[in-house]
Amino acid sequence: MLAKVLSSAIIGIEAVMVEVEVDIASGLPAYTTVGLPEAAVKESRERVKAAISNSGYTFPDDRITVNLAPADIKKEGTGFDLPMALGILTATRLIPHETVARYLVMGELSLDGRVKPVRGSLPMALEAARRKQAGIIVPRENSNEAAVVDGVQVIPVSTFSQVVEFLRGMIAIEPVRTDVAAMFATRVVSGDDFAEVMGQELVKRALEVAAAGGHNLLMVGPPGSGKTMLARRLSGILPPMALAEAIETTKVYSVVGMLQKSQALVTRRPFRSPHHTISDAGLIGGGHIPRPGEVSLAHNGVLFLDELAEYKKHVLEVLRQPLEDKTVTISRAASTLTYPSSFMLVAAMNPCPCGFLSDPKHACRCTATQIHRYRSKISGPLLDRIDIHIEVPAVPYQDLMGKVKAEPSAAIQKRVAVARRIQARRFHRARIFCNAQMGSRHIRTHCLVDPDSRRLLETAVDKLGLSARAYNRILKIARTLADLAGQADIGTDQIAEAIQYRTLDRAQ
Repeated sequence: MLAKVLSSAIIGIEAVMVEVEVDIASGLPAYTTVGLPEAAVKESRERVKAAISNSGYTFPDDRITVNLAPADIKKEGTGFDLPMALGILTATRLIPHETVARYLVMGELSLDGRVKPVRGSLPMALEAARRKQAGIIVPRENSNEAAVVDGVQVIPVSTFSQVVEFLRGMIAIEPVRTDVAAMFATRVVSGDDFAEVMGQELVKRALEVAAAGGHNLLMVGPPGSGKTMLARRLSGILPPMALAEAIETTKVYSVVGMLQKSQALVTRRPFRSPHHTISDAGLIGGGHIPRPGEVSLAHNGVLFLDELAEYKKHVLEVLRQPLEDKTVTISRAASTLTYPSSFMLVAAMNPCPCGFLSDPKHACRCTATQIHRYRSKISGPLLDRIDIHIEVPAVPYQDLMGKVKAEPSAAIQKRVAVARRIQARRFHRARIFCNAQMGSRHIRTHCLVDPDSRRLLETAVDKLGLSARAYNRILKIARTLADLAGQADIGTDQIAEAIQYRTLDRAQ
């Protein structure tokens, strides 16, 4: 007796169809699982046997062989419990073959027959829709997440007996539907607002430019100047996420298992702020079976690195590939996985070990050698990949006690959204979404400058010793400044302001 139930395995953040083949033959009682199963998959036989028996069904007293095909893909996790159990009952002809073949099935079984949530239901639903399956059967806790996908029925289940009765036609289960439009309409707005920040107008301007063009940004200033407070308010002025961005970000969180129970879709841009003691594997991903790291969890959002110079140097260096390629590739002996990592890098650091090098009211106690050693933790190639360098001075007392209310985040976000729409129209035929993602070909096309601007750029390159990458960064920033001003052409004002955003180049 042979049965086949469709399920899926997660490779990176994508789902791959897996056929759970169950064969029951005469012989001594045995239960064998083949097809590159991990330890959690091999242990499923005990859960499957107990769940079937405790749900009131008879577990076959024969030789059972379970094959997870294709056999060259490593299977991990507990999501194959439910399809294995259904395959056994289908092989014993308790469940019709033609009925179970219509669905993709995923779920973990407890010993008493309850169906527990698993990771990766959204990628599974996308794969089912791509293959035009009638529907998917998932744990009730995962149903809202999977129902985000159009064109596939999502059947929520709570117990193993409920699944069996549904497939036998004894009960009906209403498919779950998720109103995606309502989720975007009711998205949670950050409570951090730029209106609460007194002073620091130049830094706010730099953050607005960074948000408008998707530029990476580094803030340098003494302790207490507000670097962290400003960075945490950046996500409030970023443009709202599109549906495609939300789905791609949610896939990462679904695979990691970080979606909240009531959360079906990530509708707000992520803001990730790892501690400076993080390892390189924690930052870019890794492990025996590679998992997404902070750079992927910040996909389509912000990765904030506070106290940048306190991070281990080799940890910072691994950022160079994801910053350049917008993806991160993790290679192991058994597999190579690629995760998305299109994020805005926002970093903050002190100008020296004591922090008071640029503070006129506090004397710096650091020697030139200490300052050089401190700053050398951030390599030149990494600095070149950060578009905007801005100094954050200590806030004067007059600004702290100022009675003039600062501009709110909502007003800044409107200007950012207008600039992003201009860029969307400009790059509608390319696979880029903002000025920071422009390559050399796009810069030559969209960042043309007049003779006066060219002379100003030439002087800056000669005086500051800028690299070719820094030169391109200035042109990208100038293009964003022109978009914010509503200008089709880049002028000398935009070039001059863009040069001012290369603070560390001037310091050198």
